[in-house]
Amino acid sequence: MSRLVIVSNRVPTPVEGGVRAGGLTVALADALGPGTLWFGWSGRRTARAGTASAVAQVEAQGITYATIDLSETEYRLFYAGYSNGVLWPLLHFRLGLVRYRAEEYQAWQAVNHRFADALAPLLRPDDLIWVHDYHLVPLGEALRARGVTARIGFFLHTPFVPPEVLRALPRAEQLLASLCAYDVVGFHTAGFRAGFLRGVTEILGLVPEADGRILFGGRRVAAIVDPIGIDAGGFAATAEQAWGGTEVRRLRSSLAGRTLAIGVDRLDYSKGLVQRLDAFGRLLARHPEHRRRVSFLQVAARSREDVSDYRDLRNELDRIVGETIGQYSEFDWVPLRYMTRPLRRRTLAGFYRVAHMAVVTPLRDGMNLVAKEYVAAQDPADPGVLILSCFAGAAEDLTDALIVNPFDADEIAEAMHSALSMRLEERQARHQRLAARVWHNDAQRFSRVFLDHLRGSVAAEGK
Repeated sequence: MSRLVIVSNRVPTPVEGGVRAGGLTVALADALGPGTLWFGWSGRRTARAGTASAVAQVEAQGITYATIDLSETEYRLFYAGYSNGVLWPLLHFRLGLVRYRAEEYQAWQAVNHRFADALAPLLRPDDLIWVHDYHLVPLGEALRARGVTARIGFFLHTPFVPPEVLRALPRAEQLLASLCAYDVVGFHTAGFRAGFLRGVTEILGLVPEADGRILFGGRRVAAIVDPIGIDAGGFAATAEQAWGGTEVRRLRSSLAGRTLAIGVDRLDYSKGLVQRLDAFGRLLARHPEHRRRVSFLQVAARSREDVSDYRDLRNELDRIVGETIGQYSEFDWVPLRYMTRPLRRRTLAGFYRVAHMAVVTPLRDGMNLVAKEYVAAQDPADPGVLILSCFAGAAEDLTDALIVNPFDADEIAEAMHSALSMRLEERQARHQRLAARVWHNDAQRFSRVFLDHLRGSVAAEGK
C-alpha cells in the first residue's frame, strides 16, 4: 500500500500523547496512520538559511514528522512577504492590500525549491504526496523538476479568485501553470473550482475537458470539489463533556442567566470583525429589549503581528470594543467581552454549547470550520442559531443558517435580532438540517474523497 506524505507550511509539533490538535491535524486525523510522513517548516527561525540536508525527524504514534528551519530573511520574504502580503489578500479579494515586491516572489520560489531539495530524498516511487495551501503552490513543479514521478495532489484551503481578480497578480500565469503540475487540485466549493477553470481557460489558453480535467504538459490534472469537514461526532461529545467543566461553569455563572452570543476567529482582516462588532452595537441601539439580556463574547486570537495591516486592525477593534462598552454597559452588565488570546479546543466546544447564537461573518473564507463546530456542539433539544456569511465556503452547504452579507452591519444586526427572538421549533428544525450536512461532509469524507482521486480510483467526474 502506498505511503501517504503530507506537506504543509507548518508541521504540528509532537507532544506527549500525540500531536497538538491544530485545524489541519484534526481534518486529516482519519488519513494519518503509522507510516505517514509529514513534512514542512518547523516554525523555527535561524540567522542563516539551512541546507537541503538539514532535516530534523521525530516519530510520534508511528507518524514521522520531518522539518526544516527557515532563516529570518526567508521568513520575512517568503512567509510574511509574498505568502501573507500578496497571496493571502489576493485570494480573499482584497486587492487594495496586495503589496507585490519581486524579491518576495523570488524568495517564495526559492523556499519552495529548498523544500523540494529536502523532501525529494525522503520520497519513495509509490508515495501519495498531498501538499496543502497557498504557501506551497510551486512545490509540485519543483518536485517534478527533481525527477519525482509519484502522484502529487494539492489542496487550497483559501478561496480561489476568478481571472478578473487573478490578473492583478504579476506572473498569474505562472501560478496557474504551477497548479497544473499536480495530478489533483482540490477546492472547497464549486465556485472556487470554477474560478480556477476559468483562469486556466482565459489566462493559460487551455480548454478543460467536459469533466473539468485539464491536459497540461502531457499530464491530466483533475480539479475537484472536496469541502473540508470536522469530526462531528467527536466534537459533539467533547462539547457535551465540557459542559460540566470548570471553564464552562465559570462562564455560565458570569452570565447570570443572560444569553450568550459568540464569535471565534483569528485576528485577521478577512474575518469581518469590524463589521460584526459594529453590528452588535447597532443591535443594542435599535432593539433595546436585548440590553442587559445578552452578552457577546468575541475571541480573536492574535496572528501575523509583524504585518502592519494586522496591527491596524487590532487598533480599530480596540476602539470599537471600548466605545460599545462605554456606551451600553451597566454597573452589573458588560455587553461585549473581547479576548485576543486563544482558548483550548475543549473549552471552545463547551462555550459553543452554551451560546444561543454564533456569528460567523468573514468577508471571504475558504470554508470556516467554526460554523461546523458550532452546529456540532449544540444540544438538539435546545439548539442555538448560526449566523453565517454568504462569502464563507460553508454557506454553500449550511443553507439553513441565517445567511447574511458580511459587509452590511445593519443586515447582521437584524439577523442577530432574529436569532435572539427565534422560536424553539424553528431553531430545532434548522439545527436538524444543519447537523445532517455537518455529519455528512465530515473530516473522514474529506480525506477519503481527495485520496481516492489522488490514487486515481475515482472515475473522471471533476467532483
